[in-house]
Amino acid sequence: MAPAAPGTRARRQGIDAAMRVLFVCLGNICRSPTADAVLRKRAAERGRSVEVDSAGTGDWHVGSPPDSRAIQAAARRGYDLSGLRARQVRRSDFTDFDLIVAMDGQNRADLETLRPPGNATPITLFTDYGPADGSAVPDPYFTRDFEGCLDLIETCARGLSRMYARPS
Repeated sequence: MAPAAPGTRARRQGIDAAMRVLFVCLGNICRSPTADAVLRKRAAERGRSVEVDSAGTGDWHVGSPPDSRAIQAAARRGYDLSGLRARQVRRSDFTDFDLIVAMDGQNRADLETLRPPGNATPITLFTDYGPADGSAVPDPYFTRDFEGCLDLIETCARGLSRMYARPS
């Protein structure tokens, strides 16, 4: 059986709730906080109801702000990452969010190993909403290409917001 469509739990309960999206990368200091800020801003500008958060599969940066280079690249395009702090994925994220979006295949595989038994929350790749090649969002912590990463995140965020964000 296919997993329930994102937001279905809230609608079944008669709640007019926002779509809840969690972005996940490795350390939660570059890709996922950038995607968080981009989708949050897109939704606000379009009057869409969406709750966004981000987390990492690793615990190296828990409590730290995003990478300063990610903050600077995002700021040049009008996104504010300054208030975000890294956290690690929790088991409760699988019930707290309607959709979990991984930045690459390894993140997705790690999420599948963390998934509680019987949980059907969709886990997708962010690039499922962008370029047809299904590639990963490259990690700028290693590639140093923060602008290119942001270009891809903006493209994928447009696709995701078209598919899932509902009017407020």
